[in-house]
Amino acid sequence: MARLTGKVAVITGGAGGIGRAAAKLFTEEGATVLLVDVNEAALHDAVQTIGGHGASYAVADTTQPEQVQYFVNMAVERYAGIDIFLANAGIEGVLQPITDYPIEVFDQVMAVNVRAVWLGLKYVIPVMRTRGGGSIIITSSTAGMRGGQGMSPYTTSKHAVIGLMRAAAQECAPLGIRVNTVNPAATETRMMRSIEEMRTSGAGGAVTVEQVKRRTASRIPLQRYGAPEEVARMMLFLASDESSFCTGGVYMVDGGMSAGPA
Repeated sequence: MARLTGKVAVITGGAGGIGRAAAKLFTEEGATVLLVDVNEAALHDAVQTIGGHGASYAVADTTQPEQVQYFVNMAVERYAGIDIFLANAGIEGVLQPITDYPIEVFDQVMAVNVRAVWLGLKYVIPVMRTRGGGSIIITSSTAGMRGGQGMSPYTTSKHAVIGLMRAAAQECAPLGIRVNTVNPAATETRMMRSIEEMRTSGAGGAVTVEQVKRRTASRIPLQRYGAPEEVARMMLFLASDESSFCTGGVYMVDGGMSAGPA
């Protein structure tokens, strides 16, 4: 039997690389998936790419309480509940030192990467409780485990969701709800293309995007970026009953970066 047969999953950031990969894998394993993002065209494309009748979408801003409540209600009305919540929406912000960082961008990064996760927990947990339990997976990052120059809000946000996960894991354990984070290293996604381009611009054009990518990959022991599908496979494990005794955990998908200094 497929590992997620009969399960309903909600995935925020569903139009992005990791969200799409997780949705495809979850549906292949028997789940029904509701993808959530702000970009309707990208959501439509994602659902078309997944194919079949196992996926649909909701356009919503995950930083706004009424819109979070909207997609949670949609999952309940359309699929009768939620068993898996993948809080995956995230943005990178800009590349600037703390002293020069735009305050409005800091606020935006924290809103999407932290407030939205908290709101998701707030509205999903009561629905999941009525199902007798479930699995919540929060996308953090290797940036949630270490510092880095130029991306202080992103780094802060990814540390913050680990703390949020640990608090939620304690609160949710009596409800049969497991809560964990997945922490990818550099992955082949739009976000990494954006970061590479910002690092190129910050170097005044002295380096190419390909050189930035090679330099980043060289700091990963496996000497390459991860694929979205590789991150999604960890998410699948945590979504499935195979991880039934796993909660409060930080799961690295980082090619060995957490094993030692860069």
